[in-house]
Amino acid sequence: MRLLILLTLCFGTVQLVFCQDTSKVVLPATVKTTKKWYELINLRGYVQVRYNRLLETNPDLKCEQCDRSWGENGGFYFRRIRLIFSGNIHERVFFYIQPDFAGAIDKTLNIAQIRDAYFDLALDKKKAYRFRIGQSKVPYGFENLQSSQNRLPLDRADALNSAFPNERDLGIFFYWAPPAVRERFSHLVSTGLKGSGDYGVAGIGVFNGQVANRPEANNTVHTVARLSYPFEFKNGQIFEPGIQAYTGKVVVTSVTSGVSGKENFEYLDRRVAGTLVWYAQPFGLAAEYNYGTGPEYNPQTNAIEQKT
Repeated sequence: MRLLILLTLCFGTVQLVFCQDTSKVVLPATVKTTKKWYELINLRGYVQVRYNRLLETNPDLKCEQCDRSWGENGGFYFRRIRLIFSGNIHERVFFYIQPDFAGAIDKTLNIAQIRDAYFDLALDKKKAYRFRIGQSKVPYGFENLQSSQNRLPLDRADALNSAFPNERDLGIFFYWAPPAVRERFSHLVSTGLKGSGDYGVAGIGVFNGQVANRPEANNTVHTVARLSYPFEFKNGQIFEPGIQAYTGKVVVTSVTSGVSGKENFEYLDRRVAGTLVWYAQPFGLAAEYNYGTGPEYNPQTNAIEQKT
């Protein structure tokens, strides 16, 4: 009898355990935490080191605008040392600061300079309309806008890059692009298709005109406008045509003694360019052409002249 009562109690206890009502069990609440603005700041960077003497055929070839290690006495060379700080400090405010530690002034190398320092102010929640204020790339040309870490050629073509030797200037720019097209611009970079980045379907702006890290030298500003649209076909191929132009007056501030020129060495600086890009999937084609007028040195007259 005692054994029977004991077994009954044991099974009764087990039964009570399995028959507990769990519908009234209170689970701890899930707490949603919002990140602070400083937790949204990203840091990345890249370094490019070059040696150009391998298989060299012309030691007299020099290029002050591009790679200064070309030619005689050239050796290992830091082309770029970049750190990039960026982030959304507000739902409508994005900032971007990029110093370069491989700058060069005359024969002094590895000087720290600001390449980019700007913020984007979106006018709507979808960020289709936005202002870019600060020092940034001037929206002129496709290759000029490509990041050096994404671009396939080692250096940019002189034809368009000669408009802005470091691609940048200080000013205010306005960009517009539908959200779907902005995603397409991002896709062209993130998937390795060598896109130029998101500079909008349409862009306009005003800027100093003396290029980045140089003071303004007259009382006029440059203006620029650009249209570019990446058409996507049913097979996934993307074709992007574009057109851009700028105008203003530039002052030649570094002149060798004895060289003559226009009054105050101020010249009309104006260009227009067309772009055609068929993205490589697997084969592609990119072509750009520009036409304009600006200052050019004439060794026969020892003068800086207005040339087309």
